[in-house]
Amino acid sequence: MADRMSTRVRMDRIRDNHAISRTVNGHLKRKERDNRDKRMSALIKNGKFPYTPAVQSWLSEKLGEPFSRITEEQANGLVK
Repeated sequence: MADRMSTRVRMDRIRDNHAISRTVNGHLKRKERDNRDKRMSALIKNGKFPYTPAVQSWLSEKLGEPFSRITEEQANGLVK
């Protein structure tokens, strides 16, 4: 019986620690996404089309389509 209780306590502690970790990491990820958006916007403003692969990937994610279909006007419109 004591073995079940220790397992239960351990599982509860693991569950609680995971919830805390998700909350903390979520805040960090939100900050990093904001920083990445600023960084990529600056690269688009200062760069020339076609952009580096990192910028291409970011544009594809933001516009929801493959980079091969994205025009320079769409990219410039996103950062204005």
